Amino acid sequence: MLRLVTKQILSQTSKRTFQFQNKAPSLCFNQQRIISSRRTIFTNPNMSEEYDLVVIGGGSGGSAMARRSAEYGAKVCVIEQGATRDANGMRTGAGVGGTCVNVGCVPKKLMFMAAQQRESMVGPVSVAKGYGFDVPESAGKFDWEGVKAKRDAYVTMLNGMYLKNWGKAGIETHTGIASFEDANTVKVTSPEGVKTLKAKKVLIACGGKPSTLPIPGAEHTISSDGFFDLEHQPKKCAVIGAGYIAVEMAGILHGVGTETHLYFRGETVMRRGFDPFIVKSLMHSLEHHGPHLHKNSTPEKIEKHEDGTMTLTTADGKSESGFDCILVATGRTPVTDLLNLEKAGVKTDKGGRIEVDAYENTNVENVFAIGDATTTGYELTPVAIAAGRRLGDRLYNNEPRARIDYKTIATVVFSHPVIGMIGLSEPQAIEEFGAENIVVKEAKFSSMIYAFNDADNKVETCFKVVLQGKDEVVVGLHCIGPLSDELMQGFAIAVRMGATRADFEASVAIHPTIGEEFVTFGGWGQKKTAEGTKIPLLPPYITKTEPSKAEIEAQIAVLQLKLSKM
Repeated sequence: MLRLVTKQILSQTSKRTFQFQNKAPSLCFNQQRIISSRRTIFTNPNMSEEYDLVVIGGGSGGSAMARRSAEYGAKVCVIEQGATRDANGMRTGAGVGGTCVNVGCVPKKLMFMAAQQRESMVGPVSVAKGYGFDVPESAGKFDWEGVKAKRDAYVTMLNGMYLKNWGKAGIETHTGIASFEDANTVKVTSPEGVKTLKAKKVLIACGGKPSTLPIPGAEHTISSDGFFDLEHQPKKCAVIGAGYIAVEMAGILHGVGTETHLYFRGETVMRRGFDPFIVKSLMHSLEHHGPHLHKNSTPEKIEKHEDGTMTLTTADGKSESGFDCILVATGRTPVTDLLNLEKAGVKTDKGGRIEVDAYENTNVENVFAIGDATTTGYELTPVAIAAGRRLGDRLYNNEPRARIDYKTIATVVFSHPVIGMIGLSEPQAIEEFGAENIVVKEAKFSSMIYAFNDADNKVETCFKVVLQGKDEVVVGLHCIGPLSDELMQGFAIAVRMGATRADFEASVAIHPTIGEEFVTFGGWGQKKTAEGTKIPLLPPYITKTEPSKAEIEAQIAVLQLKLSKM
């Protein structure tokens, strides 16, 4: 009964909402849009100079906001710096599509998968021979140049798709460096000249760039951006850093056959934000079949020799020579320094990140910011895309509630092996809820992928769930091992919906799979009483009762009240 009435009310609500949106005069923008040319603004005099929305940055977040806003009728332009380089050939702008498309997620994943293919055939954790394939040693030879050419072509195709989609949406493009004149005026500077744009609203989505290393000889290093410019495979490479980018780069290089050395200052990598159980497993894999590890190492200087090789010396006096590549991945910096934010009055923190609230508002009424250059704390492409779309909903479709929730966001690290996580680590959960309110379930095993490998040549898989309160709500879910990236996307939905341990266990396992471990932890279907005895933990479809007639009527009344206010 309740479902039927709810369906009827929602149907009426949908119709009224549609009529309301079409009648709202404040949402009717000029529909005479100019389809964007791929040339710069300076070579197309037909482009207009006043906009409802000016977007600074043509990356994932900026593009998402621009397209969503244009869809609602806003007159939009995107200012994109382009794939620019400095006098030394170093990238200063990623290009259309931003970091993710050009020097981040996309080309990195392609290289990660290339490394996976090689690791399945040769090396300490290869599985092909175990499954009966005759694999010659030559199978490990990697065609860096050939893969780079195909990878670059794939990225170029994506660049074109971005431009095509902007054009289809009626979004105008301006190529150059953006800077504020005031909160409603943005200047675009390029080799062709200077153009001044007026905007009712401005979105800053400029992203970030790799940080540099302040030591002698740092000019001889490359960043994670520079990795994708390498024309030939390094023979011996040092990777400096302890975060996920350093771990990913080192894993890829080692995976494709480069002698790789990973330098980091502490006892472990990934020391911030990741559950200790997962970090311990990662270190086990790195130590047993990963790159050479240099723990507690602080780089002090880099020397380049006449033969082109380099020597890296650390603060403890140790040196390693013979590197033909040194890659620095010690963090990222927002590229807000060229924007003249002070002219618009926009506030930043000490690191240059733009201060925003939960709705992407800056301290200036008509200026907004999303993505890596903000204080939200998430430098993830899907986060910027979701934030951009929701901001477009709020500003141009009269939906003041629209925003994303930064509290529980899933993420993946393409390390070797892969890490997936959502929610709180065990230490974070204890800090937030108290140790007495937290229970954890852990599992450690080798998947069937490595069934025919010797014990020392198997990749460890580890799963962990962090449960909170008497209902054992899943507030954290962590995994490391093969296919963790794919597993996490599905389980993240359940965690976001507030699933409990009983909800997980109510889902019958799919066997044999890696993911079944999340729904079959030890003690399945049982719980301990205060006296220590075990009793059945029944699933929700048994313990949850049907609502009474009074409860149904109350819920209908609430829905009708909401409808009357629209």
